[in-house]
Amino acid sequence: MNTSSIAKSSALMLLGAVLFTGCRGAYPRQDPTGRRLPTVRGQRLDGQSVTLPDDLGGKPALLLVAYKMNSQFDCDRWILGVLDAALDVAVLEVPTIQGLVPGLFAGSIDAGMRSGIPAEEWAQVVTVYDDAEILAEFLGSENALPARALLLDPGGSVVFFHDEGYSPRALKRLAEALEKIRGERG
Repeated sequence: MNTSSIAKSSALMLLGAVLFTGCRGAYPRQDPTGRRLPTVRGQRLDGQSVTLPDDLGGKPALLLVAYKMNSQFDCDRWILGVLDAALDVAVLEVPTIQGLVPGLFAGSIDAGMRSGIPAEEWAQVVTVYDDAEILAEFLGSENALPARALLLDPGGSVVFFHDEGYSPRALKRLAEALEKIRGERG
């Protein structure tokens, strides 16, 4: 196969994946604050399997669940905000892709993500395919563009949730929720 044929095949696979996942219904948006994150399996870009929230080591974590590639800008803003505010919390990007077809091409999709993300960050990106619908139902998938930002306490319960795009005020509320967790533990 020449490069042109490979590019056309890849484009057709991507188009098929987008069309197939676009046929699934969207779940209504909802605020899961106070509920425990359901168990979902994924894989870090460095190849390690992950079960959320179990593999978070009993520590608070900020999950940035993204249903669309265009949500990357929102995820980047959250990450930069957390770094700028010097919040001591693990941050995981969780690309969540529903549908049978994307799952079949998970390796290719993950390889594409690895090509645009420095290797030192691969452990902070957990792709979810098989359990994507569990997350979509738990968080809602209507208006899928903004990432869903959720802070989990050490037990895996959601103590902060925001699904309207990054904002400095939302970051402040996140910081307050993180301090409250630390105050309860100390």
